[in-house]
Amino acid sequence: MNTKQYLPIFLLAGSLMSCQQPSKNQQLAATLLNDTTLNKVDSMARATLAQGFNAGSGYSQVWARDLNTFIETACEVNDPADIRGAILVFFRMQQPNHEMVDGYVLKPDFTWYDDTPYYSDNAPEHVGFKNTVETDQETSLIQLVGKYIRKTGDTSLLQEDIAGRSVLQRMDDMVDYLIKERYSEPYGLLWGAMTADWGDVQPGEGFPCDLNEYSYKAIDVYDNAMFIIALRELEGMTDDPALIGKWKNLRESIAANVRRHLWDAEHQKFIPHLYLDGSPIPAGFDENQIHYHGGTAVAIEAGLLSPEEIDTVNRQMVENVRLSGMPSIGLTLYPPYPDGLFGGGMKDPYVYQNGGDWTWFGGRMIQQLILNGKVEEAYAEVRPMLDRVLANNGFYEWYGKGGVPSGSGHFKGSAGTLAKAIALFRAWAEEHHP
Repeated sequence: MNTKQYLPIFLLAGSLMSCQQPSKNQQLAATLLNDTTLNKVDSMARATLAQGFNAGSGYSQVWARDLNTFIETACEVNDPADIRGAILVFFRMQQPNHEMVDGYVLKPDFTWYDDTPYYSDNAPEHVGFKNTVETDQETSLIQLVGKYIRKTGDTSLLQEDIAGRSVLQRMDDMVDYLIKERYSEPYGLLWGAMTADWGDVQPGEGFPCDLNEYSYKAIDVYDNAMFIIALRELEGMTDDPALIGKWKNLRESIAANVRRHLWDAEHQKFIPHLYLDGSPIPAGFDENQIHYHGGTAVAIEAGLLSPEEIDTVNRQMVENVRLSGMPSIGLTLYPPYPDGLFGGGMKDPYVYQNGGDWTWFGGRMIQQLILNGKVEEAYAEVRPMLDRVLANNGFYEWYGKGGVPSGSGHFKGSAGTLAKAIALFRAWAEEHHP
């Protein structure tokens, strides 16, 4: 056979292949890999997270709910032994009834408003604190332990002995505490005080972060989604079939009850609250119209929404941002609660947890969009968060109307959620780059 006659055909085929246009995913991958702002923000985040495990500038305390959102990147820029030590302080602070504190600080630095201090003989140098209106302290700690182990491979942490009980046993004790103290039998879900979405500030009189006679017991999606994620983490920490079965059955029950009682199928959103004993909502205001952005993002992480429902709630978030005039989908909730329902700075709409814009939670929604294959949407929606980090030279705690930065100027939760989102963007881009 004379191969010379086929040579032009081979050349033509190669020429045609070289002229093929890159796919949409390949174009997006190239854009992500060439976006220098991602590198810049990631570098800034790592520098911020290398400065200890406190929540950020203005916070001397180490918080479980905060550390849970930046521990993965923190493991890359800090000595893992130091992180292990910081985690173990939490377990030494565990109370006799097995509840977990929100966080801790060295005793000389304790100035946390008029919050009730928590002490433990197992951690004599520290004092703990807990905003008891929330129900995410135990679940945050369990989640961060799981993330720490995946990043470091340090499974020995689970068997660390603290006053005769291992870390794994103490986490199981936390689950038992939640079921004993924060479980509603009629609904089969955890409860806390009424707050704004994932927030830890309640309306009414008395100290706004502690359960008191003015509190309203309520069930929301955030607390229960956090519980589902924590139980899922626990299932991967042991090969004990009895424990795995206990946690799996509880996780599946909580998930089914969230869908049964909190998901509004007609409006394709989660209702804000189920009230167990009265409500603080004033007459004429329909709380069920409120979209909880943060709780919804965590619910996606918990596996509570289908791909179609994720599309729907994401479109709702984008529309809420447009209607509110706020900067990004970090918008806590929309519409905000009415003026004066909450006290202090939160009495005004679009302030702090009542409609403020928090990268700390918006970044989690970005992560879930990427993990669920909605990378184009994620990239468009993360841009305001990246741009304001660069414009303000820092990771602010939250943003008000007009994009005004507020709170801690170097808030590690914001840095951590963006750093993780950037890592997910990079991983996806490297996989899809031609």
